[in-house]
Amino acid sequence: MRIILLGAPGAGKGTVAKLLTEFDGSVQISTGDILRAAVKEGTPLGKEAKGYMDRGDLVPDSLIMKLMEVRLQEPDCAKGFILDGFPRTIPQAEALKTLLAGLKIRLDFVANLEVPRDVILDRLTTRRTCSNPDCQEIYNIKSNPPGPGGVCKKCGSPTIQRADETEEAISFRLETYNAKTAPLIGFYGKEGLLKTFVSLSSKDTVESIKGALKA
Repeated sequence: MRIILLGAPGAGKGTVAKLLTEFDGSVQISTGDILRAAVKEGTPLGKEAKGYMDRGDLVPDSLIMKLMEVRLQEPDCAKGFILDGFPRTIPQAEALKTLLAGLKIRLDFVANLEVPRDVILDRLTTRRTCSNPDCQEIYNIKSNPPGPGGVCKKCGSPTIQRADETEEAISFRLETYNAKTAPLIGFYGKEGLLKTFVSLSSKDTVESIKGALKA
């Protein structure tokens, strides 16, 4: 499969992407993962990105697209890929369209995950993340709680509530999403690539996406 996952923070994009990789061997790709890998490997693009990150600046779209071009041509993408949370803006979507055309890659579709605001707030305010930077396992105190005493089941480090997962911070993130990223729904609708899935359960959403791929 070759798809893009759209959706607000807390829509479950990461979980859905992870489950989809188990379906046909497609790889999950996020810009965060690409940036971290390039910086860790010390590639020329990684060193350039690290300069921006060390200064606290946003990595420019032009550099992200170069990293994306390299990533999409790596052998593990031959089976397919799931772009998790990218593109985020219309300029990124336009640049990605040009890049994919140049690589002769056709998207199957863009999956827009729709989740009611109250569900997103509940999901994110109950989320806990492992404090170990090398682990970062994610839990939910309702549906997938950490171990006794709030420690990570994988590495034993304490789990924490991230500063951007308080109700106030989440409301701000949703406003930012609606202003910058939600217009992508219209963009991909005009491209004839958009399919919308109500995503209340990650497993049900995955089954619906798999059904759409087979159709």
